Amino acid sequence: MKLLITGGAGFIGSNFIRHMIHKYPDYPITNLDKLTYAGNLDNLKDIEGHSNYRFLRGDICDVKAVSDAAEGVDAIINFAAETHVDRSILEPGSFIQTDIYGTYVLLEAVKAQGIKRYLQISTDEVYGSIEGGSFTEESPLTPSSPYSASKAGADMLVHSYWKTFHLPVIITRSSNNFGPYQYPEKLIPLFITNALEDKPLPLYGDGLNVRDWIYVSDNCAAIDLVLHQGRDGEVYNIGGGTERTNIEITEIILRELGKPGDLIRYIKDRPGHDRRYSIDSSKLKSLGFKHQYGFEDAIRNTVRWYSANEWWWKKVKSEDFKRFYKKAYGEIEW
Repeated sequence: MKLLITGGAGFIGSNFIRHMIHKYPDYPITNLDKLTYAGNLDNLKDIEGHSNYRFLRGDICDVKAVSDAAEGVDAIINFAAETHVDRSILEPGSFIQTDIYGTYVLLEAVKAQGIKRYLQISTDEVYGSIEGGSFTEESPLTPSSPYSASKAGADMLVHSYWKTFHLPVIITRSSNNFGPYQYPEKLIPLFITNALEDKPLPLYGDGLNVRDWIYVSDNCAAIDLVLHQGRDGEVYNIGGGTERTNIEITEIILRELGKPGDLIRYIKDRPGHDRRYSIDSSKLKSLGFKHQYGFEDAIRNTVRWYSANEWWWKKVKSEDFKRFYKKAYGEIEW
């Protein structure tokens, strides 16, 4: 199977490419990535010389770049997106452009070139917050932030291309991913790297917001399964089955690193902050999916990876990173 993976230099995309290269070394893989602040070719240093892997720098909003990259491929897996809620609140325009218009450009390429499968990588955040129980694939989309709204819009566009043009599309919606190579704007890598530098850990509100966490390797295995066995026109939730409050995650990180609790800084809550995410993954499990990583071992491995790879994250936490976070968390000294 010849694959085009968009956004493959990002966190989940790079882990997925590594998963596929190791499992299917005979699959030719093209990685199309714009290399925004969160795209990093260091994420793929270990496989950059592989004979069946090639990197193309390009934007999914660029019709010609997408058309050229998609020529002759059997499937497109779209990881390319603006994904950070805080940035979407401050700068929503780029989210609408990349997440919705970029998806449109990819769908048009699928239609024009007769590509056999298109996977849209989405998020549980499109469902919004839920007080009790779990969202299923049939639950209505009620996004709360410009980020989740842009992803919900892209999902609806994908669904419309299934209904109108009968394109072979599938959507996956995963819960909060964590693991190696995650850009340190997200809670777990931000708090690990800040704690390693004895810097404050900015925790929104009361810290009791609940997220369902999945190790990135398990998500990649689930996407691989859906790519090969999923049904066209369907949505598949990919949950970790591990709900933790943000303060619980913070305390685990501090305990693993032997750092004091006074590094925690409670700050004003984020506008529109969802209280709890939870998704039902029964449909995915009916395909035979099983988690390979327990949460406790996975979070411990993640802490160890960041501790051992300062060369990676210290380059990433650049002056631009610090300027943004000073803007986002004004009361924290960076």
